[in-house]
Amino acid sequence: MTQNEKRIFLIKRLIDEQPRYKDLTIPQEEAEQKKLLRSLFNVRMPKSIDEYFIKIQDEYLQEEIAQKGITRIEDMTPIVDGIYLWQGDITTLSCGAIVNAANSGMTGCYFPCHGCIDNAIHTYAGIQLRLECAEIIKKQGHEEETGGAKITSSYDLPCNYVLHTVGPIIYGGVTEKDRRQLAYCYRSCLELAKQNGIKSVAFPCISTGEFHFPNLSAAEIAVDTVRQYKGDTEVIFNVYKDVDLEIYRKLLG
Repeated sequence: MTQNEKRIFLIKRLIDEQPRYKDLTIPQEEAEQKKLLRSLFNVRMPKSIDEYFIKIQDEYLQEEIAQKGITRIEDMTPIVDGIYLWQGDITTLSCGAIVNAANSGMTGCYFPCHGCIDNAIHTYAGIQLRLECAEIIKKQGHEEETGGAKITSSYDLPCNYVLHTVGPIIYGGVTEKDRRQLAYCYRSCLELAKQNGIKSVAFPCISTGEFHFPNLSAAEIAVDTVRQYKGDTEVIFNVYKDVDLEIYRKLLG
């Protein structure tokens, strides 16, 4: 199959799973097809599917990521000892583990094509990631606590693992508890990485954006916590917005 044929196959299979989408028309434009496929991934509940679908999905997603361009930590230059600053799409980053800024349900963002990092990671990892996260939550019997972290496979992402952590959501002003919980996110991920022999971890700007933690305060906590607890682990601060790039540049000197 070509990449286009794989995309149409995946769309049709996902539509067939959902009777309410049976009258959905597949658009002709490639960009609209990609948007539709991502939407179908996003709204699909965590459940298994046949191995042939997984095979085609994996081939398709890995090629999509390759086309975006993969960045390897080995090709980066640290900004200070053992700490890197990189601006880009975290789903294209090849390192030991990337961190997902998850919600407490931990099964990803269900809003079609939402711009959050949780949506992007679950989209490009493939549907297996949502199922693994659902199984973790089912086994522990409750939603993930703020500041905690869990490890999963990375599936179609170029990293080796995904670390999922739930940051605090800010309602009004930032409290001392919010600051403490955000620090726990970074510390929990670093401890989980050490326990699993992971040599490098990429952190996004946890709790900023949709969770409304002020960018500067969040970055200060991130840098202070990483410096205190990273040990031998190499850390990549992954930023997407220019404002965060400038903040981290100043904090890291």
